[in-house]
Amino acid sequence: MAAVTTSAQAAAVHHDAHAGHDNYAAQLRMNRLGLWLFFISEAFLFGGLLATRFYLWGDTRPELDQEIGLIVTSVLLISSVSMRLAETAMERGNRKAFSFFILLTALFGLIFLGGVMIFEWGLFPAIYEGHLTPWGDKYGAVVFAMTGMHALHVVSGIVFIFIVWNLARKGSFSKERHWGVESCAIYWHYVDVVWIFFYPALYLIGTAAHVTH
Repeated sequence: MAAVTTSAQAAAVHHDAHAGHDNYAAQLRMNRLGLWLFFISEAFLFGGLLATRFYLWGDTRPELDQEIGLIVTSVLLISSVSMRLAETAMERGNRKAFSFFILLTALFGLIFLGGVMIFEWGLFPAIYEGHLTPWGDKYGAVVFAMTGMHALHVVSGIVFIFIVWNLARKGSFSKERHWGVESCAIYWHYVDVVWIFFYPALYLIGTAAHVTH
């Protein structure tokens, strides 16, 4: 009788675990769908900014610092690599490597923001005095609109990173269940992809038009 009871209990535990796994898998699919629908809605926002750039600038562009543009773009692309390494580390249960790489990603994001704010926005004239203003002309307005909206998403991504890092530090994720880490990584890659379109539109396409104020 005891053996029968034990078998029944084991079967019940197995059934509950299987049901829990199915529920998590179904929730994961819904979460991914919701995230990608969010990205589609965001694409209209960024697409609108790109359309505005080509409508107002045509085949011209402002004289932006090419070296700074290349540097901040390289930093952001490298941050995608470190984010992928962080996600892979969590998939393997390596929390130490995860913490290192995800915090490194946040650092790269801060460097990117610093480069944009100092050298393109001219927020610190003692370091670098920019020649564009958001109210000066069509070039300044578009540059600040595009880089500002993208910077806002980078800031939210960095906040997202620190939230996920803190949750991981408290043991909220495992090798099998780490949607928070996955969603953070996908969001960061999406922000990087947006900049891949913004970078040539701002720095490379068109003839440089000299702007004076």
